[in-house]
Amino acid sequence: MDLLVCVKQVPDTTEVKIDPQTNTLIRQGVPSIVNPFDRNAVEAALQLKEKHGGKVTVISMGPPQAKDALKECLAMGADDAYLVSDRAFGGADTLATSYTLAAAIRKLGKFDMILCGKQAIDGDTAQVGPEIAEYLDIAQVTYVAKVAVHGDSVRVEREHEEGYEIIETKLPVLLTVVRSINEPRFPTVKGTMKANRKEIPVIAVGDVDVDSDRLGLNGSPTQVRRIFTPQQRTQGEIIQADSIREAVQALFSKLSDAKIL
Repeated sequence: MDLLVCVKQVPDTTEVKIDPQTNTLIRQGVPSIVNPFDRNAVEAALQLKEKHGGKVTVISMGPPQAKDALKECLAMGADDAYLVSDRAFGGADTLATSYTLAAAIRKLGKFDMILCGKQAIDGDTAQVGPEIAEYLDIAQVTYVAKVAVHGDSVRVEREHEEGYEIIETKLPVLLTVVRSINEPRFPTVKGTMKANRKEIPVIAVGDVDVDSDRLGLNGSPTQVRRIFTPQQRTQGEIIQADSIREAVQALFSKLSDAKIL
């Protein structure tokens, strides 16, 4: 099987910083990690490769530092990695991102299955995977918790609030996976050494067949007007009293003083 996994390098959620001018994430100098759901997608692809044979390719769109995320995936066992990176792609929303990634995937060739994490923890939109499938005109199933391949078809369990749906479709297909699908393996020392030696090709704007008006910040139909940190709520007060009656009286007194009652 030819398997492709889309991964994203995301800022450590405790270190997120926002550019007040562009309302986009500041990534330079900020600790980054592989999006956790994407690690599940990589693991799912590796398990399918181990069972059915084939090759696992990972692809990411981002700045040059995103190569670190791709190297981690290579260390886990992926065969090849590609970085989609160009200033023209900067500031893209989900639609511009999926448009660019779909163009890069077409350049790489045809794949039996494309896997993505269900969403990225920095944006939480869960849109890029399904949008890639639409641009590539292939079937898609989201929130996948189990996957089995039989010949040229795939059977999955799709997780939702009330249980699971059993869905079967033909290959090629794009799947977005949830965390319960597996427990991602850790990169090995041997795999890390091999990944550090491997060259990661960069796909730039001149390498893909795209409409430049649909790229990056200028090609994004959605714009963030303002980002702000909500005002921190003050902690509540616990009323200490010897009886329920005294506690109620104290509460009424406080509410009355605050002119709430």
